[in-house]
Formats: sequence, structure tokens, C-alpha cells
Amino acid sequence: MAILTPYIYSSNAREQADFYAAAFNGEIVSLRTFADMPNADESMKDRVMHLEMHALGLKFFMADAGTDTIDRGSGMDLTLEFPTEDEARRIFDALSAGGDIKIPFQRMFWGTMFGRVADRFGVRWQITTEA
Repeated sequence: MAILTPYIYSSNAREQADFYAAAFNGEIVSLRTFADMPNADESMKDRVMHLEMHALGLKFFMADAGTDTIDRGSGMDLTLEFPTEDEARRIFDALSAGGDIKIPFQRMFWGTMFGRVADRFGVRWQITTEA
């Protein structure tokens, strides 16, 4: 059995992780900066080399990218499925703050609640309820 863990690169991983920790009622369990690396470049010392967050029974990894801009591409969304509509709606609303709602959270023709949003950091999420 494999475990898939999202690894999200960011232009400001601390800020983005704080946003997700609040949205998901999660916690940042470890954070290492480039200052931990031998002979670290002075300009990189405060940047996040690796961050681990636990939320929603999942593990997320994050790091600062080497550039100020992140190219998210268009070939992937992260999907979170919830047993209840209330929990799914709460997460959708939290991720939507400052983001771009692509599909409003609503009952779909296949029977589940579903919404799609690009959060304020450009990460695309699909939020759904169990069938």
C-alpha cells in the first residue's frame, strides 16, 4: 500500500501553511529552514526547506520554491472528500477566502455536494462529499 502526500511549493510556505492549518484545523508539526543546511546561502536562511503539517487525518509537505513565482500548471487539482456536507462546506468556504471559485459548492447531478476553488495561493482544490 502506498501513501500519497501532497508536496506544495510556495513563494511563502510559512504564510500558506498557516492559512491551511487554520482552514483545516490542522497543525504544523515540523519546520526546517535552509539555515539548518551546512554552508547555507545567507539570503535563503529564513526560507522554508521542509515543512510538515497534519490536518484532516492527512499529512501535507511544503517548502519555499527557489523563485518568487510558482507555476502551478493546469493538469492537477487536490481533492478532499468528506463524510458530511457541513464539514465539506466549511473547508470549501475557508479555502475560498481570497481565492477564485471555479464551481460553487452545490449538489451535483451525480448526487454529491461538490465545489472547485483555486485558493489565494493558486492551488486548485475539489471539495466533495462521499457518495
